[in-house]
Amino acid sequence: MTDLVIRPLRAGEHDLFLSLPDSALVGIASTGRDYRTFLAARQYRPEWTWVALEGDRVVARAAWWGGPDDAEPLTLDWFDFGQDHEAGTGLLRAAPFTAEYCLVLPPAWREDPVVRAEAEARVAAAERAGMRPLVERIRYTWTPELGLPERPARLEYRPCPDDEVVLDVIRRFHVGSLDAHVIDQTAREGAEAAAKEDLDILNWFPAPREWWRLAYTPAGELVGLTVPSRNHSSPVIGIIGVVPEQRGHGYGYDLLVEATHLLAAEGVTEIVGETDATNGPMAAAFAKAGYPVSQERIFMAW
Repeated sequence: MTDLVIRPLRAGEHDLFLSLPDSALVGIASTGRDYRTFLAARQYRPEWTWVALEGDRVVARAAWWGGPDDAEPLTLDWFDFGQDHEAGTGLLRAAPFTAEYCLVLPPAWREDPVVRAEAEARVAAAERAGMRPLVERIRYTWTPELGLPERPARLEYRPCPDDEVVLDVIRRFHVGSLDAHVIDQTAREGAEAAAKEDLDILNWFPAPREWWRLAYTPAGELVGLTVPSRNHSSPVIGIIGVVPEQRGHGYGYDLLVEATHLLAAEGVTEIVGETDATNGPMAAAFAKAGYPVSQERIFMAW
């Protein structure tokens, strides 16, 4: 048997990466993503793209994604293999990255036995490599033809003055958060690190800071933060956070609607938002605002 060789791509070897037959039922390939386009934009890089080879044949592959200016990848989002599942596990063990794995899935993926088997095979390979399931998330996509939800007009919105003010608001709405990433990071690194991580992500987005809004009641009481933004691919709902003392009034919906209107005023053609599958209030807000489900995602961490 030919020994398995696991290595990163060399410059110009993108055709080797793309040579693995792929049903594109699950994973980032199922979205129609063109690896070459993202490679040219420096969101994939040869040194972040690894293959497992038997001779000259690719039997497993993985591509880690990051922003064009990032020194390290942020997410593993392209991971697949042929019949040799252990080759996929071996590739993840050999690569030097510790970014979380985001497995992209179609809506209701568990209802199709073939799709479910493909998804579960990838999860199992990552678990054998030492990763653990963290959370399942639902992705929603709004487009203009769906129409704008009417603003509830219950709150007042003000621009965010500086990072320290925003950081304090994030600290406050992290208390009792239902977000699995917040809960996990708080448990591992503490509340302050979790708050700073969220602020760093918001500042990482290549979008104007002027879009951010703090929300208040007419009496001047802080309700929370809404951040319409964009990533390197599309406009996004960057964050929706309601402070604990204002929960129970459905204000998450108000913040989502405000962010939707602010982005729509910029002439965007779509808006992407996400929430944990276990976050019932936020899922209900997306549904009420007219955001249909466009993807499901499983996140795994080392």
